[in-house]
Amino acid sequence: RAACRREAAFLGEPPGAGPWEAALFGRVLQRADCLQHCLGRQLGAAPSAHRASHAIRRDFEQREPYNYLQVAFFQLKKLDQAVSAAHTFFVANPQHLQMREDIEKYRRMSGVKSDNFRDLEATPHWEAYETGVQHYNADEYLQAVARLEESLTEALSALEECRALCEGPWEDEDDEEEEMQPGLYEAIAAHYIQVLKCRQQCVLEIATKPGRISATEDFIPSHLDLLQFAYDQVGNQAVAAECAASYLLFYPTDEPMLEKMKQYRTVLGEDTAVTARESIQHYVQRSLMEKKLIYYAVEHLGGTFNDPDLWTPDELIPENLKEKHREDQEKQKQETLDVEGRKKRGPLPFEGIAVTMDSRQMNGTQRVVFDGVLMESECKDLLQLTKAAGEAGDGYRARRSPHTPHERFEGLTVLKAVQLAQNGDVDWRDAKLLLQASEKSRKIIESYFTPGKKLHFSFTHLVCRTAVDEEQEGRMDLSHPVHADNCLLDPEGQECWREPPAYVYRDYSGILYLNDDFQGGGLFFTEMDTVTVTAEVHPKCGRLVAFSSGKENPHGVWAVSRGRRCAIALWYTHSQEHAEQERVKAEELMEQRAVEQDRPDGEEHQEADHRGRSSSELPIPSGGARPTSRRHKPGSDRTQHPKELRARDEF
Repeated sequence: RAACRREAAFLGEPPGAGPWEAALFGRVLQRADCLQHCLGRQLGAAPSAHRASHAIRRDFEQREPYNYLQVAFFQLKKLDQAVSAAHTFFVANPQHLQMREDIEKYRRMSGVKSDNFRDLEATPHWEAYETGVQHYNADEYLQAVARLEESLTEALSALEECRALCEGPWEDEDDEEEEMQPGLYEAIAAHYIQVLKCRQQCVLEIATKPGRISATEDFIPSHLDLLQFAYDQVGNQAVAAECAASYLLFYPTDEPMLEKMKQYRTVLGEDTAVTARESIQHYVQRSLMEKKLIYYAVEHLGGTFNDPDLWTPDELIPENLKEKHREDQEKQKQETLDVEGRKKRGPLPFEGIAVTMDSRQMNGTQRVVFDGVLMESECKDLLQLTKAAGEAGDGYRARRSPHTPHERFEGLTVLKAVQLAQNGDVDWRDAKLLLQASEKSRKIIESYFTPGKKLHFSFTHLVCRTAVDEEQEGRMDLSHPVHADNCLLDPEGQECWREPPAYVYRDYSGILYLNDDFQGGGLFFTEMDTVTVTAEVHPKCGRLVAFSSGKENPHGVWAVSRGRRCAIALWYTHSQEHAEQERVKAEELMEQRAVEQDRPDGEEHQEADHRGRSSSELPIPSGGARPTSRRHKPGSDRTQHPKELRARDEF
């Protein structure tokens, strides 16, 4: 270390050129003294006593205190403040299930006014920005200019506040590449670069609307783009040119904006000086300086940097980092090709079926939604079976659901359906259609997820959930609580235990919906915490939701608040020893029926079985029921939210 200190390169200039340490650290010490004195005066004690942990700061960023405040205000009978606190928390946490229910509860309470639902932490720049964009889209350019200017000013102010908060204590990022080194200069460099990275990320913070995950791209430049057009429309070409020049600081080769600048210079006169706004010049110059230092540190000292800006000049990025960036892009491209290749290896076995949503669109893994699996007429025929389920069923017989007292539950297995057909209680064709529809679903799911690897039925259940009209007032529960299908979900421990009584042998799950004439009853997926919703799907006739049965897909069902929701719940396994034996028996009975129909008196039996139905029975396939290619329609092109119904412990 002593030898390194004598190196001219270390000093940055010839030895003896001047007391550079005093010049540098003298200013640092003065700034530290000033900050400590100011913070002590503001806070009334040593600044260190007021430093909050990272966990506490995160809770405040997520507005967690308002979750506690709404409970406290409610207990104190201060309903208006409770509502405001609840709404403030919910704005930043829109996927929080319990708060969603609390908000609905507050809406039903007498004495609660609409203006009680206020966001107490509303950011001025977002309110102004959204209003400004609304005026802009409505061609109300005078109003748009005022609100967008306000938004830009408030956004830059919020950015400075965020940057100031970055100058906190060193935070261990649990990254080997980022660990603080023992030496003085290494430690200073590591902490300083951490501060610079934090400052750079501030633009994402101000560009992210509360409750959202993704930031608005090019938030600051987009203001200038909108403003230059709006000012041009109201006839103020001078300010429009200023905004255009400011925008070009971010994208100096943007051809449409360069063309606009030519037009403005023509209107204003070539001798008229057009310069970018001083605040934007300062913003860009400072950001570029920080990026240059960060990229130098990443290149020479190690670490990573996720540049938040799209406008960063390519020449600012070191060549070796550009190569890594290209490698990352190539890797991502290859992963996309791999996914596409997997889909090609497993083509759908039936025409007219559309993949409405895949795993990426549903923010998860091993999830998919198909449309067009059944026709409307087939859904209606299967719904005929559900009437028998309410009368004969397989144990529930329209009793209260095992998951909620607010719904009735009706269930029918494939074997019970065939037995009812034998007894003349249901039509043979409807019972056979249940076998066909479930087998068709199995083939679709197998071809999509596990082409070449056999999926066996684990359990098949035709189920209906009916809202109990007199029990819906003030309802706060779910139709089916959040769970996983082959493991016991432990939200607190962020784990899912694959052990009995869970159905550990189940590998894939599916739901084939039969109707949509009800309220609620949609499927939703969550994170392991069972609270953060990642995807939702709305039922409709012929829609099939499929997903892997493990901990990667916790899911539940929203409450059915009105009407009757019916679907075929399906579970599959790769283990033949756990194959559904009731289905084997049902298929044997169906084959016996086919043999009986081939007898001389078969027509007489068939006529008796089908009295009252004008359509003829479909041919009964041998070796078990198979889906018929003429009993499906092309899938709808309409996309929907993520989906999925989950079938696990219906019993």
